[in-house]
Amino acid sequence: MTQERSAKVSGKVPITVARGDGIGPEIMEATLKILEAARANLEIHEVEIGEKVYLGGHPTGIEDKTWETIRGTKAFLKAPITTPQGGGFKSLNVTIRTTLGLYANVRPSVSYSPFVATKHPTMDVVIVRENEEDLYSGIEYRQSPEVCESIKLISQPGSEKIIRYAFEYAKTNNRKKVTCFVKDNIMKLSDGLFHQVFDEVAKEYPNIESDHWIVDIGAAKLADTPEAFDVVVMPNLYGDILSDVAAQIGGSVGLVGSANIGDHGAMFEAIHGSAPRRAGQNVANPSALILASVMMLVHIGQCDAGAAIHNAWLKTLEDGVHTYDIYKDGASKEKVGTKEFAAAVVSRLGQKPSELKAVSYQNKESASHTYVRKTIKTKRELVGVDVYIYAPDSLNDFVTKIIDKTFENNKIEMITNRGARVYPDGMAETFCIDQWRVRFRPKNGACTQEGIAELLKELSKVGFDVIKTEHLYDFDGKPGYSSPKG
Repeated sequence: MTQERSAKVSGKVPITVARGDGIGPEIMEATLKILEAARANLEIHEVEIGEKVYLGGHPTGIEDKTWETIRGTKAFLKAPITTPQGGGFKSLNVTIRTTLGLYANVRPSVSYSPFVATKHPTMDVVIVRENEEDLYSGIEYRQSPEVCESIKLISQPGSEKIIRYAFEYAKTNNRKKVTCFVKDNIMKLSDGLFHQVFDEVAKEYPNIESDHWIVDIGAAKLADTPEAFDVVVMPNLYGDILSDVAAQIGGSVGLVGSANIGDHGAMFEAIHGSAPRRAGQNVANPSALILASVMMLVHIGQCDAGAAIHNAWLKTLEDGVHTYDIYKDGASKEKVGTKEFAAAVVSRLGQKPSELKAVSYQNKESASHTYVRKTIKTKRELVGVDVYIYAPDSLNDFVTKIIDKTFENNKIEMITNRGARVYPDGMAETFCIDQWRVRFRPKNGACTQEGIAELLKELSKVGFDVIKTEHLYDFDGKPGYSSPKG
């Protein structure tokens, strides 16, 4: 019987569950006990992913049959997993997010003062992180003995999907403001595109305040005055880092669950790792996975069960029943282990906190909307090529060697090293490595793919070791490439 048919027969919602590695099995067991006690209407399909699967010969940490289980259920509740060191193993989290199109990573960070120690008692920030691209794509190359490259990809569709999701989330959840964090004073094209799309989408939501921060000073402000923010949307890597920062200043990374939402599926997890050094000791805090399960219940429409668990969890915190990571003399009353904490939550089902704000959930229209890809009309013109060359030479030796060559149809416009211009008008103080970027333009006429191919043949014939090329395009007459530093 298929999962879908089985669910129709039982009336339960099918979900996939993975117990994970390290502390994962312990916190998942605690979470499942709470879900069962709350009478969540779930049909659970367990799968194995992570370290054992990696070491069993699957470099992605997941078997083919597991994909079908995940795709055949309404949600995936996943405990943390361990990626083995070495061996070229890829992050399973990234694989699942990108393969299933889970483009929105939602991470709420809330203060539970005075029951959990924090310097920010009114903090209530939701970080919405782009989940499919940016440096997190993991596209990397070693190009020379001295140089490795990681490619940062920011796309118009990827940016619009996550930014629109952030505004829809704010609208649906009665949030007042959406803030964008980028570094577009330096990365003017990639982060600049994200910022541009943010400004365009913000115009469609006049009732929601919007603003923008450069990510470094924004991070400082978030750490110092998180009360200044409401919903914060940002590219993948910034979102990964700053959601952990936000969680920690709110009280602990052990208190934050995470939703990964797409148009065709969803995955729910704790934001922390598998902490193998704590495994098997009955000390891990299951709160992040418990709250992730609450997000899952709300997502699949079981709001009453989600609210019951969340309120019981809040009541447990309020009563001072704490695991070691948040236990503090004076504020806490009882230090408990993983199993005992879960039992404490179960015993409080049906209760609400008296000082912390009780929660309630209503079935709402999903903030996830199928993205309709737009046709971007622009004139795209090939105007030159940047050729990256490996040469363990001094600055003077390399520049002299290449400018002495005559290239039939192309001329050298500039040479850079790590983005700093070294020719023309270079400076002897510039520290150089063994990768050089040489920008060529056609001497006469249009730049063509065939002309670039001929240039590469010429470079090879005279002994230059070409690492890669980047074609230069103008879009509506404006350069689609960066200028050198210096």
